[in-house]
Amino acid sequence: MDTSLPWVAVVDDDEAIRRALLRLLRSAGVAARAYAGGADFLAALDGGHPCCVVLDVHMPGLSGLEVQARLATLAPEVGVIVITGHQTAAEQAQAQLHQPLAYLGKPVDDQAILDAIGLACARPPSATGATPP
Repeated sequence: MDTSLPWVAVVDDDEAIRRALLRLLRSAGVAARAYAGGADFLAALDGGHPCCVVLDVHMPGLSGLEVQARLATLAPEVGVIVITGHQTAAEQAQAQLHQPLAYLGKPVDDQAILDAIGLACARPPSATGATPP
């Protein structure tokens, strides 16, 4: 994948969710790459930054909120969309500390996630970490 162009990372331990989100994004013309966990995604950042990451909260190993906190330091230009199947006020408050573009419950509304991704990926390349072609 050419990572000089805007792309989206999908990080979720549920394979069915990853597949569904990749299918949605690709049908909307959005380049996307999937990761089964937070550590895999963070390790891949050396190869380039996505314009946006769709990040599940509840995952084994690093939770989505831990990944979000690390991203705030490692790649603050990457937009974060937090998704969860078990919303709580405390969890949402913790996610808001790092200003996600959206905090969405599962099942995710297709248009809501596409709108949030559109905002993140419409930013200039210097804001997304991508280099111009």
